[in-house]
Amino acid sequence: MLPPALTFSYIKAMNSSGDDYLIRPNPLDPRLTERVKGIDQTGGAIETSVTVERALTIFLNSQEIVTAMTINDHPEYLALGYLLNQNMLKTTDVVTGVDYDEEISVVVVRTKRKTNYEKKLKKKVQTSGCAQGTAFGDLLEALENVTLPAAELRTSWLYTLTHKINTTPSLYLEAGAIHGCVLAVKDRPLVYMEDVGRHNAVDKIAGWMFKHRVGAADKIFYTTGRLTSEMVIKTVRMGIPILISRSGFTAWGVELARKANLTLIGRARGKRFIALAGEDRIVFDQDLTYVNEESAKHRRKAAVPDD
Repeated sequence: MLPPALTFSYIKAMNSSGDDYLIRPNPLDPRLTERVKGIDQTGGAIETSVTVERALTIFLNSQEIVTAMTINDHPEYLALGYLLNQNMLKTTDVVTGVDYDEEISVVVVRTKRKTNYEKKLKKKVQTSGCAQGTAFGDLLEALENVTLPAAELRTSWLYTLTHKINTTPSLYLEAGAIHGCVLAVKDRPLVYMEDVGRHNAVDKIAGWMFKHRVGAADKIFYTTGRLTSEMVIKTVRMGIPILISRSGFTAWGVELARKANLTLIGRARGKRFIALAGEDRIVFDQDLTYVNEESAKHRRKAAVPDD
């Protein structure tokens, strides 16, 4: 991975448009939504956009690993990230090719190292969350050797970042039925991925980081989804020290975050947020007088009062 100093140079070189984002949703992409006719609560005729999901089969060398339901906008990143986060692809692996066949919806990741995960696939366990997210039994063991880097999260960054993300044109605002995840540095969102399952969105970011050898030590991860055990595990495995969500927590997610010393912030909406792990990284530098509440126009799922 690139060291933090070189990461900034890399990001600056990739981004020549002046926009913070290197990748962001394109809600006008005709492949991602369809217009469907129906009726509303009054019985009146309506036409609305709905999100299109497609099956994508991922192979690692000659072995079929999984078929995932996805919007399929970045299949190569999804395949790499899925294999990384399932501990099938190692960060030290040499990837000799990532081949995507759009006609049959198959992506094949090829590595120099020989692989065989037949036994591992039989031990797969189903976890909570959308799109039938899966984790393998040895994922927790892999966390034992992870040490997250020292970092800080200024509340001024948090409020600026969440406002930018929340007002970015997205597939969610266009059609709904979607989750979003964002990789950021300080108050700058860099890569914004969406998918029908939040795990797919995470995996696409992980795959992007792996392919471009982007360091994680100075990064912040944001998700619209719940802070579950699997979200925490994936963030820690990616080496990112700060995880933020506009949604809530599960008890096991909090427990794992505390063990890994991951800064875990949930219910981040408008002026409010709650931190349940890694609070020592937070620097309270923002005067809340100058922070606006979330507008109704950009309110998304989980944007409900806590009381």
